[in-house]
Amino acid sequence: MSMSSDLNNTDSTGKASNVIRRTLKQKLEALVPAWNGRVKDIPAPGEVLAGPCAVIAFAEEVPKSAWAGYRRIIKISPYARPEDGGAEQVEVWSAALMEGLHQVRLEDEEGGAFTCIYLGSSDCDRVDASSGLVTRSLRFGVYVPETVEYAQAETTDSWMAALQGWTRTQLGQEWSVYGDAWPGGYRSKSILWRLTGCSTTTAGTSALEIRKQWIGHVLAANVGDVRQTVTHLVEQLAVQPRIALTDTDGTRYVTVDEVSADLQADAYLNGQIRLTLQQRIRRPGTDVPLIREIHHSKGIE
Repeated sequence: MSMSSDLNNTDSTGKASNVIRRTLKQKLEALVPAWNGRVKDIPAPGEVLAGPCAVIAFAEEVPKSAWAGYRRIIKISPYARPEDGGAEQVEVWSAALMEGLHQVRLEDEEGGAFTCIYLGSSDCDRVDASSGLVTRSLRFGVYVPETVEYAQAETTDSWMAALQGWTRTQLGQEWSVYGDAWPGGYRSKSILWRLTGCSTTTAGTSALEIRKQWIGHVLAANVGDVRQTVTHLVEQLAVQPRIALTDTDGTRYVTVDEVSADLQADAYLNGQIRLTLQQRIRRPGTDVPLIREIHHSKGIE
């Protein structure tokens, strides 16, 4: 059973948490070798922490959104001995944790993926009364896609299918392209397109103009890859303003009305690209005029 499937029922939530916990411990051990693998759960009553280490504590778990899945709050607390630098050493380790975990995709041993987002420090530096170690608690949100089945279902929206196909053509097989929601096993180089709005306006007496607003998420481990890919997609949408729609009536097109990017936006949660596509169609009932022409005669002979 995958980690994301575990979240579908209450009985399996503990199993999913254990998978996340094991994956995080392995990551923390790699980020801070000075802990020598001492990444612990909350100490039992009377237990005294010894030496430099870290403690992981799990907090609330809530549904976040249809595309981001569930959010689990965790607290990671590095502990340093006063003789090893105390608060200064905690500061160094905290910086390493923020850099090594923020917006980072982690994959568990079962193939499930989740993303960590740094949410800030939950308290000030303090001295642990029992051990005398200096510590600080850092809050992270662990985002777990809700279901694999929902996110990977074939889209019935021809605009979405066309946008995904266009993106694959632009980026090649190195990138995975998803629609509507992050899947449980999303890849390290991924694009997610989400439909966020739709509107129609009249264009004359016989046409309708349909507009759809999209958000594009570009996720990769390398910041340079993200920046380059976001810029490339926005530039190509600007210079190639038509995307082909293939349907039973032949090839039709949607056009790019507006596109922009915010390179500072959170890739997993908020997305960097804002895109508006439009298409003009004939209004129903206007294909054939009711009266083609009128002949007028001055009198009756």
